[in-house]
This record gives sequence, C-alpha cells and structure tokens, in this order.
Amino acid sequence: MEWPQLDLPIRPPFPPMEARLAEALPAAGDWQFEPKWDGFRCLVFVQGARAALQSKAGQPLGRYFPELVEAVEAIPFHSLVLDGEIVIPTEGGSSFEALLQRIHPAASRVRRLAAETPARFVVFDLLVGPDGRDLTGEPIEVRRSVLERIIGRLPTAFVLSPASRLRSDAEAWLHGVAGTDGVVAKPLGHPYRAGARDMVKVKREETLDAVVGGFRRGQEGGPPASLLLGLLDEAGRLQYVGHTTLAHRDREAFARLLAPLSDPASDAARHAGLGFTGAAPGGPSRWARDRSTEWTPVAPTVVVEVSYRHASEGRLRHGARFVRLRPDKSPELCTLDALDPRIDPIVPP
Repeated sequence: MEWPQLDLPIRPPFPPMEARLAEALPAAGDWQFEPKWDGFRCLVFVQGARAALQSKAGQPLGRYFPELVEAVEAIPFHSLVLDGEIVIPTEGGSSFEALLQRIHPAASRVRRLAAETPARFVVFDLLVGPDGRDLTGEPIEVRRSVLERIIGRLPTAFVLSPASRLRSDAEAWLHGVAGTDGVVAKPLGHPYRAGARDMVKVKREETLDAVVGGFRRGQEGGPPASLLLGLLDEAGRLQYVGHTTLAHRDREAFARLLAPLSDPASDAARHAGLGFTGAAPGGPSRWARDRSTEWTPVAPTVVVEVSYRHASEGRLRHGARFVRLRPDKSPELCTLDALDPRIDPIVPP
C-alpha cells in the first residue's frame, strides 16, 4: 500500500479518535453533541495537488469514491486534514447499502455508481488547518470554530455536521434523524486524541462488529445457516463470543463469500489461519441437544455487524441478529472490550 508523499504534520495512516459505547447521554460535564452518521469513517488529507482518503482501518478509500477525490483536489487550500463520514444521500436519508456497493474491484462499476449515486463527505472535525498548523492539540471548541469559518469555501460535496451543546438537541437526534444511528458526545476542552476512545457514542440499539471465525449449516446441510462470531483478546487471540442466524435470503451470498475462506490452501488461510485461536464453539446446547454442533472454520477476515440485547462475561447470551457486512472495518479493530460492562461516562476536567 502506497500513500502520496505529503509534507503535513500528520500523514496517513493516522488512527482517528474513537468513541466508547454508552447506554445514555453523559449526565454531567460539558460536551459538544453531534449526530452519529451511518456511513464510512474517513480522514481526508490535502496538500497542494496531492490528496488521500483514509478509512478508519487505515486503508486507502480514494479508488472507491472518485467523485470525492475530484472534490478534494478542488479544495482551495494548500494544506488541510479533515475528519468525517462518507455518506450516500437518498430521499429518506442515506444508504449504507449503496456504500457497500462501492467496495468493488471493477473500476468501471465504481465510476458508474459514482455518477449515479454520488457520495458526500460530512465533516465534523479539523486536524490540520488551511495554514498547515497541527490542530490536534487544540480543544474541540477551537477546532470547530476554525472548521465553521472555512466550510463555506469547500466544494459542495463537503457538508458540515450539526453540533450543539444543548442536551435537548442531542435527545432529538437520538430519537431519529435521517441518515444517522445515534449521537456522539465530545468532551469540551479536550484535544484530538488519536486512536483513543475519548468520545462517547449512544446508539439506538446495541450493536457489535465481530469477526466471522466459522459457520454452521442447517440440519439438512446446504449453505451457511449461522455465523460463528469472535472478538480479539489482548493477546490477539480470536475468542468465540456467540452466533448469528442468517435469514434464508442471505445464505447463498455468504456461501459464495466464505467458500474460498474455508480452504486451508487459500492465501487468506495461509496468512490468517483458520477459525478461532482462543475459545472455540463448544458442544451441544442443553436447550437444543438435537442441533448439530459441527462447524466449518474460515479465515478470520470477514467482519459483520450484529445487534443484540444481552451480553455477559464476554459472551452474547442469545443469538444476535445479522445487520450487515462491514468491509470497511479491519478484524484487528474487533476486540473483546466491546462487550465490557457499560460504565458511566468520565466527566471531563
């Protein structure tokens, strides 16, 4: 992977600041609230005629969004680094499925989709200013102020995310804004802490990004009927945490996706191994003794998002519901702390 040569204070790959999941909005402290957008997290780097789009996982995104590359190249500032979310607007908000269609090897298809369903970049933070100054050490109030002053000079593909210090606005966003799936709270007075979970996110439902370590077929065989999910512990071992049952409409697609990953001779298997390297799926459940326990390990390279209601001691207590594939997220980011007991947000100093 090669990035353009950029003489900027920060350069790709650069870890974006992250958020920890909470059950409710912060009850104390001073916060800036923003909608949580349902798209692809992205950092935009600009220096002169050179530009780069970086995913949350540190991968280049430019080839999948050529229309945004053109917009970035038209930015009238010599230097700039932006943090935001790529979304594809629809009449009812935005479409995550349309984003997934962009992750395709055929450049001709990507160009066609870019023309048919152009993406937008929702900007919510500024890491390097138009004067080339590193702003990551400045508090969010300063970064936001500079961003608001320059946003009007950016191409129309760039849209400023709303922000408010009023809890009432956050409550309204939490109850539903088209194209969003919750609220992010950023502590006032804090710098941009790259790679740290310094923000708080509140989602409308409990979700989890997990690695597929294997699958089970139905009682009659056939395509995968359920996915076996794992998360990485501190030692980097993939620990089994539960399963999600696939709807019949999704099973053939997963059969095509997982078939090559179950081959021990495949490049993916030689690189990442097969199945779980920590705790693996066990014997039959005492609640369903007649259910087959046979399962097929796969190279742990596929990440899925699932929703669930209860988790304890690092395990999903019941089967999770499959939500979507997450090709934009690296398996290395799927860690066991995502299932830690929820704690009250830390009140900023």
